[in-house]
Amino acid sequence: MPLDPVDLSAALIRCPSVTPTEGGALILLQTTLESAGFDCVRVDRNGTPNLFARWGDKGATKTLGFNGHTDVVPVGDADAWTHDPFGGEISDGILWGRGATDMKTGVAAFVAAACDYAAQNRPEDTAIIVTITGDEEGDATDGTTALLDYMTEAGEAMSDCIVGEPTCPNTMGEMMKIGRRGSITGYFTARGVQGHVAYPNQTHNPVPVLARLMAELSAHTLDQGTKHFDPSNLEVTTFDVGNPATNVVPAQASATVNIRFNDAHSGASLSDWMRAKAARMAEETGIEIDVTLQISGESFLTPPGRFVDLVAGAVEQVTGQKPILSTTGGTSDARFIKNHCPVVEFGLVGKTMHKVDEHVEIQHIEDLKRVYSCLIRNYFA
Repeated sequence: MPLDPVDLSAALIRCPSVTPTEGGALILLQTTLESAGFDCVRVDRNGTPNLFARWGDKGATKTLGFNGHTDVVPVGDADAWTHDPFGGEISDGILWGRGATDMKTGVAAFVAAACDYAAQNRPEDTAIIVTITGDEEGDATDGTTALLDYMTEAGEAMSDCIVGEPTCPNTMGEMMKIGRRGSITGYFTARGVQGHVAYPNQTHNPVPVLARLMAELSAHTLDQGTKHFDPSNLEVTTFDVGNPATNVVPAQASATVNIRFNDAHSGASLSDWMRAKAARMAEETGIEIDVTLQISGESFLTPPGRFVDLVAGAVEQVTGQKPILSTTGGTSDARFIKNHCPVVEFGLVGKTMHKVDEHVEIQHIEDLKRVYSCLIRNYFA
């Protein structure tokens, strides 16, 4: 009997798996996958719960991978919800709860599709690998990265992978992701000399110097965009002095920027650029400027080709829409998988993700399973 993705979605929502708490979600999925003939291994690392599952031949010529996460963001003000955020309630054709969009339903849809295929077919130099983490919404240091490390050590490999993140802005089937921009955060601290504002010759104010540096970084045009990517953008996200006194020049000021960058840049090239700008400003003004940089992910692209065409074809066959091939949005765990194999993303309409009263249409969950089922059949055809 086919596995119902709606029932599985509701059951997963009832698992209170706020990152990085497992909440019973991976236990449920392991039981479900093992019942369908998958070999499962828990790959927990540093308190982060992860699940690896494979049906078929290890080292198969064709191995289709699915990746997702069962951890969710906190519910916020629980009293603001009209439905229990961990109730998995269904009413008027809608499934309600935290993770209904991002992304317990995506996981349920591809697990249901994979289990159905496994129940009806025998592997012939083929395999399906499912990797699920509990750390995507958190630091993402011991989630999908731990699963990929395990796969390398165990001799497991995916030929291609699809990540089930929500990708459609408004209607089911309208968009899939073939890449993502990279992300780098820069932390700047400017240090001067504190003193009384009436004696400026005895002070060295770091505030205008840091403000000038932030203005120069913001005004710089990084690029005009590339073939598959929008222009890169740098945003100043905070500027802090922490000085409650109006008659004191502060000794220190700090600011933070974030850059979302396309394939015209790398994290290293942007790091060098920001460090050089800060060093030049420090040399001109005599204000010491410390820079700390954190690269969350590099930009990547899976060029249109066989795998992209297979996913797009499955989407169009089920939904009637030819999906836009996009690289917009934030980061996802695809940024780690792209070092292992070609990866694309396709999932639900994401309008309510992370919001109060997160929800999804039941029809969309069923359609998503059909897309994944169609993809599996066509992939192994």
